Amino acid sequence: MASGVQVADEVCRIFYDMKVRKCSTPEEIKKRKKAVIFCLSADKKCIIVEEGKEILVGDVGVTITGPFKHFVGMLPEKDCRCALYDASFETNPVQKKLAPLKSKMICATSKDAMKKKFQGILSVYGDRLNNGKKCSPSNHWKL
Repeated sequence: MASGVQVADEVCRIFYDMKVRKCSTPEEIKKRKKAVIFCLSADKKCIIVEEGKEILVGDVGVTITGPFKHFVGMLPEKDCRCALYDASFETNPVQKKLAPLKSKMICATSKDAMKKKFQGILSVYGDRLNNGKKCSPSNHWKL
């Protein structure tokens, strides 16, 4: 069921800018958004950018040491928000070796179907096993 809430043009522009990485100068890269939080407008009819709730790439390592932890800390405890977070990570090739062959084959052949369903996804990481460990959400989808 649709809520009837509109999405502000600025929200769409931010998503596009985060999704499409253009060749940029080092100064432009520092101004790129790493994370942004959105909220409902005062009249509850539009999703807008929440002022002051963003992390720039240039802030990481300078004023912010743990960007994901900082991002989670920016979320309100007793209210809902929409957010974008640009996660970068490397997978461990050793874990693939632990998976059963059938599981590896199904995951490998399912990635295209998932990419078609999720517009804007550049990579799908669905071949990672838990092996008793809790996986973080950032190791599954990459925007």
